[in-house]
Order: sequence, then structure tokens, then C-alpha cells
Amino acid sequence: MSKYRINTNCLHAGYTPKNGEPRVLPIYQSTTYKYDSSEEMGKLFDLEASGYFYTRLQNPTNDAVAAKIAALEGGVAAVLTSSGQAASFYSVFNICSAGDHVVASAAIYGGTFNLFSVTMKKLGIDFTFVSPHATEEELNAAFKDNTKLVFAETLSNPSLEVLDIELFAKVSHAHGVPLIVDNTFPTPVNCRPFEFGADIVTHSTTKYMDGHATQVGGVIVDSGNFDWTQNDKFPGLTTPDDSYHGITYTERFGKGAYITKAVVQLMRDLGSIPAPQNAFLLNLGLETLPLRVERHCENALAVAKMLKDSENVSWVKYPGLEGDAQYDIAKKYMPNGTSGVISFGVKGGREAATKFLDSLKLASVVTHVADCRTCALHPASTTHRQLTDAQLEECGVKSDLIRLSVGIEHIDDILEDIKQALEESQK
Repeated sequence: MSKYRINTNCLHAGYTPKNGEPRVLPIYQSTTYKYDSSEEMGKLFDLEASGYFYTRLQNPTNDAVAAKIAALEGGVAAVLTSSGQAASFYSVFNICSAGDHVVASAAIYGGTFNLFSVTMKKLGIDFTFVSPHATEEELNAAFKDNTKLVFAETLSNPSLEVLDIELFAKVSHAHGVPLIVDNTFPTPVNCRPFEFGADIVTHSTTKYMDGHATQVGGVIVDSGNFDWTQNDKFPGLTTPDDSYHGITYTERFGKGAYITKAVVQLMRDLGSIPAPQNAFLLNLGLETLPLRVERHCENALAVAKMLKDSENVSWVKYPGLEGDAQYDIAKKYMPNGTSGVISFGVKGGREAATKFLDSLKLASVVTHVADCRTCALHPASTTHRQLTDAQLEECGVKSDLIRLSVGIEHIDDILEDIKQALEESQK
């Protein structure tokens, strides 16, 4: 399927029905799979044969959707997870253990920041947070002898900072570690991280990939480009795994080593899998992803222009808007548009921002973001409320910041709703 363009792959990649089989990807709603002999099943447990034996590890519906997303990103393999948070956790934990260190962008989703700075710290993994605009010298200074990877978001949630992927990849590789990027907001339709040197991509598929707010999910995609054997930093991949009779993942699975380990070891032990029904719903969303992303970006640009000209708005952040401080770098990495998400401040600060949200009629005030319906949120008091003022500042989340996710409704209806809510916010 790689020969086809992304619009075609969104429909056809991952599942090719044979003669007389269902045209649409079926839901394999089964926990287990029958075999005619114990020997056949034993080979599966020893990783000597490919196939299915328990849905906690693999499922045909899930695997087809993972293969489709791998094709969309241009990777060699992928694994679905039960949430975007699970994808972020597994992508790091797959190659890190107690005593290891990670360099991460400070401009990431608040839940991910908390996962790294609190929960994974309890597991003995240390994080150093850097600006997404760090210079090469500043990035180099953040590395330690035990650094295992660099993690960042291509377009940060909700501060909308565009990552210089090539720079972060260059520094990561100079230190012999991979660059992992979360590409949730741009999606592979708008940003191609592997083409700029990123090694692993994650997504919260809950967002644009699903597009309808019907299921929670995540995915990890491996480019297959990083050489895990170049140094001794990744023993989990390059030395024998005693839990599988001493197999070495890089020797047995080559470019598929990273994803294979995530499936047969982490999923086996921790089990953060999506239900096949969820994967089926995700696949339906993926089929229209290019169409929706185009409309999201078209509508968001119109809203951003209106906000920029509004006397009731103190600032607007939208990298796709000409004049934005990151417009040029956004055009480099996301030439067809960034996303449907805009950050802006309402004049009058936190109180006015709350009044604006309460005055919306078409748009919904919800925790979710990046689905087909317009919605808004005040992150400082919701998704990022666990963070201190200093951490909010470090993440680029101002106390008056409104995260507006522009949907695919008629643009005039969206604009009218926002205009009236802005007027109400000033009364």
C-alpha cells in the first residue's frame, strides 16, 4: 500500500479482503483463538510462529488498524494502545528502566507532563525538560550518560509550539538515542516526522484520527530507521530476554524489534489494549481523516483571522496564521496546515475567559479536543490544573489561555457563535 498516496491509504491500507470476504474490516470480538494442536500454540508462545492466541497481545482487527496507521506515517510497524497516555508511557518504558534518563520538551500535554514528572519518576526514570525552542547547545547540555531518548510533540497541546524536528533529531542521534514525537494534532496528513529524522511517532487516536469522540485510544509507530545495536544503551532489545527463552529482539525481528518487544513483553505484562470494537470505530474515522483535516484547517484559519482582528481578544496563537511567530517553521514542517486548534486570550483574564466559555451556544465546553464538533476549554483550570503556576509557565500555558478546537460545521455558524460569546465576556 505504500505506493499509494495518503488519502488512498486511509481507505485501503491494513486490510485487503480476499475473494468472498467482508469488504469492510470485521470486528474480531474474541479473546482467544483455536488451534488443532498444543505444538502449534506452543510455537506462538515461543515467538517461533506468527498468529493469534490471546487478544491481550494481538487481535486481527487491532492489527489491521495498526498496520494502516503505520502506512500513513511511513513506518515499518505499529501497535495500538488503550489511550494516548498509554502510548506515551509504552513508547518510553519500552527502552527505559529505573536509573535511566530522558530529555523531554516542556511544551507537551499536561497529562503527559505529569506522567513523566511524577508517575514515571516513581519508577526511577528521570526527566529533564527543555524548551521546544532550545538551541543545539542547550539541548546538548540536557543530556547525561544515562539518557535513553528524547520526547517531544510536533505541535504542542495546548500551547501550539512547533517543534524543530530536524534539530531535535540531529542532537538525539549525535548522542546515540532515538527521537520520539507525538504527532497527534497535525496527524500524518499535515506532518511527516519520519521524513525529518524522527524515529518513533505516537498519537492519541482519540483526537483527529477518530474524529467523532467515540473511543479512546493511542498508537506507537516505529520508522524502522534507528539502529538499536549501535551502542549498549538498549539491552532490552539487544540482549537475551529470559522471559522468552533467551531470544534477542534485534536478532530475531530486525526492524520490527521495537514494536515486537512492546507487544510481546509490555502488552503481555501490562495489558493496555484497545477493544476490537474501538479499533473498528477508529478505522471508520481514519477513512475520512484527510477530508476532515482539510476542513478543520480551513475553518480554523478563518477563526484565527477573526480573533486577531477582535478588540475583545488580547492575543492569538495559531502557527498557520500569517504573522504568527512560528509561521515560517510551521510552513516547513506542516506545509498544508497545522490543525484545527487555536489558543488565544480573552481580554479581562481568567474571569473573562470563564464568561466567554459560559456564553458559547454552538461550541461545547468539554475536556475533549480535535473532533468534528467545535469545542473549547480553559486548560489552566481543567487539563493542566495539577500543575503549579511555574509549571504552567514552563509548559507555555497562560492562565487566560482558551484552547479552541474548531470543528467542521459551517464556518459562518462558528464565527457567529464565537463573536457573540466574546461580546458577552466583556459585559
